[in-house]
Amino acid sequence: MSRLLEPGAFGALYTFGYMPRAWTVTLVGALVLWLCAYWGTRWTTLLPGLWAGAFAALAPVVVGQILVGPNHDIGGDAGALLTVVAGVLLGPLLVTAALNVIHRGTPGRAPVLPRQIIRVGLVGAAVVLALELVVTWFKLAGSSPFDTTTGLLSMSRLVLLATLLIALAIMGRHRPSTMILPALLITAWIAVGAAMTRIPPPQYFVPTSIPQVTMGYDVPDAPTLATLMSTGRLNLLFAVLVTTGILAYLGMVITLRRRGTAWPISRVLLWCSGWLVVLAATNSGFGRYSAPDFGVHMVVHMSLSMLAPILLVQGGVVTLILRTARIDRRRAGVHSWVTQVLQWPLLRVLCHPAIVFIVFIGSYYGLYFSPLFETMMSVHYAHQLMNLHFLLTGYAYYSLIIGVDRPPRPLPHIGKLGYTFAAMPFHAFFGVAIISAPSLFAENYYRSLDLPWADLERSQQTAGAVAWAGGEIPLIIAIIALCIQWARQDDKEARRRDRHLDRGLDTEFDAYNDMLKTLSDRERTR
Repeated sequence: MSRLLEPGAFGALYTFGYMPRAWTVTLVGALVLWLCAYWGTRWTTLLPGLWAGAFAALAPVVVGQILVGPNHDIGGDAGALLTVVAGVLLGPLLVTAALNVIHRGTPGRAPVLPRQIIRVGLVGAAVVLALELVVTWFKLAGSSPFDTTTGLLSMSRLVLLATLLIALAIMGRHRPSTMILPALLITAWIAVGAAMTRIPPPQYFVPTSIPQVTMGYDVPDAPTLATLMSTGRLNLLFAVLVTTGILAYLGMVITLRRRGTAWPISRVLLWCSGWLVVLAATNSGFGRYSAPDFGVHMVVHMSLSMLAPILLVQGGVVTLILRTARIDRRRAGVHSWVTQVLQWPLLRVLCHPAIVFIVFIGSYYGLYFSPLFETMMSVHYAHQLMNLHFLLTGYAYYSLIIGVDRPPRPLPHIGKLGYTFAAMPFHAFFGVAIISAPSLFAENYYRSLDLPWADLERSQQTAGAVAWAGGEIPLIIAIIALCIQWARQDDKEARRRDRHLDRGLDTEFDAYNDMLKTLSDRERTR
């Protein structure tokens, strides 16, 4: 401590590696979570704490042992997914066991052993076991699991997870009297993982090329059209997101069909097509070369932020969730949760058209015309976070224009049209700015890869052209879709008026009903 408190010593040590800054993120995230839990009066207040807690848990993981080594892109995604899934699906088992121990012997306190928690834990144990296998494969890097300490500890973690899976399967059939065994197994699994962080894993000592150090894999060939179409690279994070998104949507559609409720097949096709665009952009040759080539990176960027969201927002996933979820007056469920989130004041602020527009457009200039782009391209987890940002901001923007789901702050059709036209000059200027830039973007990063086929000037010109065309063409498609929706809405309104006139009713009847509805909404809000 005396050496650490010398002038200049703390700053040098703090910035030397990633881990001190990662634990700072954990500290800030835990503080935000504590504030939300302390001051919150509704469960929606905990949602910012949920995001902060997720980042707090992920920070020391993504900069740890899964950050380096061959195939660290796959191992890093598996480790990040494992952390989130374990916290969300296995965490309730630990909380339940702790509550039962705390309240044991308290009069009037019955053990809390809901079957839903056991079922969720069973699914979580299966998913975590699969992800643990991927992480073990990555860390061993081809070595025998019985030749190193990391291998032996990895095998013990797999045994603990398999035992947890079997124990939860047995408990699901018989009503358990305690949750001590699952809690002990999860605690032991976490403890072994913490011990492994102190031991250098085998992938540290494998001969590694410069591209493998930075990206996790080699790219010996230039990104020609044939190469992009014939090669690919597994992006585990987006592959899991695509699979989950499509299967969950199809499951809800099948549930509706079994109840006798129709759901437009066009929405199913649009939703699945949007996720397939995401899959093609991240797991094909385009995803493989998005890290070493700026032009290909811009193709992926435009696909995730401009093309895929146009298709996804027309799937109406929120409406589908509300129709699928049953309304239970006795207790809260998915329907009430989604409804409360949609009426959440913070969400109304975040979904304000002005804020969405600023974030959507400002992300282009704030990212690429600052050192942030080079920093985020240098590490895999930051590159993945950047791709997720593209997808989310694009979805938020297009949901206000052509989305099927009703946003918290809906715009009239003429407002949507102006909202779309307002973004066009910014996209055009962005592409021109890249083409005419006097210096190369992320030059140090791209030159550090030392790829023999790299042509940085030509790649940047291609990126600018893609940004120009990739920004204008999707907006034109959105305008066409908006005009079709506008025409259908006018036709629907005309048919409604015709029905009223045929029944001898006029517009005064509609005005009277609108007045009653306004008074009712005002009273309900009060």
